[in-house]
Amino acid sequence: MTCGGCSGAVTRVLTKAQQEGSVSSFDVSLETQLVNVKGPIEKDALVEKIRKTGKEVRPRSWFSGPRMTYRWYGF
Repeated sequence: MTCGGCSGAVTRVLTKAQQEGSVSSFDVSLETQLVNVKGPIEKDALVEKIRKTGKEVRPRSWFSGPRMTYRWYGF
């Protein structure tokens, strides 16, 4: 993510997923180029949603638990 357009595209996709109930919360940081996502969504489904924006997804870390947490960087 190098511009507001990039972070805006990811934010729109994650907002829609949040409205659908598959994402409980997320944070998109243009400054750090990190995206943190929490929710019951499966990893592959989340990656696909973000890839549809045309952004590359590079996982930084995955945390398992009752709700999954995903972190990405460098869209």
